[in-house]
Amino acid sequence: MEFGVDEAGKGPVLGSMFVAAVLADPAELPADVGDSKGIDPERRGELATEIRAVATAEVVEISVERIDDPDTDMNLLTVAGHGEALSGVAEAGASGYADAGDTNAVRFERRVAKEVDCAVDLRAEHGADEQYDIVGAASILAKEAREDHIEDLAAEYGAIGSGYPSDPTTREFLELYVRDHGELPDCARASWQTSQDALQALDQASLSDF
Repeated sequence: MEFGVDEAGKGPVLGSMFVAAVLADPAELPADVGDSKGIDPERRGELATEIRAVATAEVVEISVERIDDPDTDMNLLTVAGHGEALSGVAEAGASGYADAGDTNAVRFERRVAKEVDCAVDLRAEHGADEQYDIVGAASILAKEAREDHIEDLAAEYGAIGSGYPSDPTTREFLELYVRDHGELPDCARASWQTSQDALQALDQASLSDF
């Protein structure tokens, strides 16, 4: 048995981040597991079901409220999320891999290991979701949780795009919502520059009315 941990949704301006941990025999995983970014959405959903059938899994949601807490930052939250997810599946002495969420992979693995409820043998590497099937499996579950979350937000708010700052649909949604309501939607990360830009655009439009 081996564990893998990965996250999805660290960079978006809309919605939560999700961290998934998977504990399984890598030989029992579907043959085409891998980095979730390269998998067709329909197949990704099928893989998520197949992975859960052979693995113990834990998915942790890091909410917008936690992300906007001024006493933390995304580096700390990524470490905490990995630790919380891994604590949900690992037993003392378990070993496995995480996709490094820090420029310094060794520092990341040490920080995450300290957050786990039991002693584990953890190795963090950049690109681990492409290198190790068990991390690819975690990547798929995290991505699927994030996409389900975005679908729920779209059902509530309408067309919001992917939630990433680079997405024109997302930026337009934020700008129009702020213009119409005078504030950010609850799903927006207020501490993100994209959110601040939308609020500043409203302020500038208000000043131009005088």
